[in-house]
Amino acid sequence: MKISQVAAQLYTVRDFCRNAAALAATARKIRAIGYEAVQLSAVGPIAPAEITRILGEEGLAICATHEPADMILDQPERAIANLQALGCGLTAYPFPQGVDFADGAAVAAWVRKLDAAGARFRAAGLTLGYHNHDVEFVRMGETTVLDYLYAHTDPAHLVAELDTYWVQAGGGDPVAWCRQLRGRLPFIHLKDYGMTVQRQPEFREIGRGTLPMARIIAEAEQSGCRWFIVEQDTCPGDPFASLRISFDYLKASLTA
Repeated sequence: MKISQVAAQLYTVRDFCRNAAALAATARKIRAIGYEAVQLSAVGPIAPAEITRILGEEGLAICATHEPADMILDQPERAIANLQALGCGLTAYPFPQGVDFADGAAVAAWVRKLDAAGARFRAAGLTLGYHNHDVEFVRMGETTVLDYLYAHTDPAHLVAELDTYWVQAGGGDPVAWCRQLRGRLPFIHLKDYGMTVQRQPEFREIGRGTLPMARIIAEAEQSGCRWFIVEQDTCPGDPFASLRISFDYLKASLTA
């Protein structure tokens, strides 16, 4: 992993990206930390041309986006057009809103729609990924929903945006999942996992939790990962400070 491959997920600072002026201020702060790329999520509403202008002026590339789940499944051409307007080739289905994971037939139908949508993205020269949470680790017969999803979609149609925190929260092994997704993992969400004294799990800055980040990154690299995206769903204070802590840890690990 090179430091230029480390990106910031703007969902972490979503409260500071609600309009063009706020996004510009946020972009300056993120670039000042050292990030050279961002993933777009929970930004705006701001026109794609304005987003690319703002980020470009600050020297930030758009490595990926999250497009609305319903749009990806039911109006993929709109999501494709948005990516093309942003000059970005990689996106992810963000969350399985409304999918009944207790209904095997419903899950199977949803997976078929994901595969079909991914085929549309591929035909346009773009790549659709799947961003997991913990819910996909529920059992589905002899396997889990997440295993089923990747077993029943074409790797050419759907890749993985593995989320390390949610894999751990779901009872999975992030290192093993990076290995399992060999050749199918162009981007990953690096999130650390911690436990409070009240025995409640919480999001942590990279290096301040319990996940074996060095092993995760090494295995993700072996699986072809190109973008290592720092995200923290909730932060104990200033989210920009949390993004800096994570970036500094990753940068130091490259020179250790």
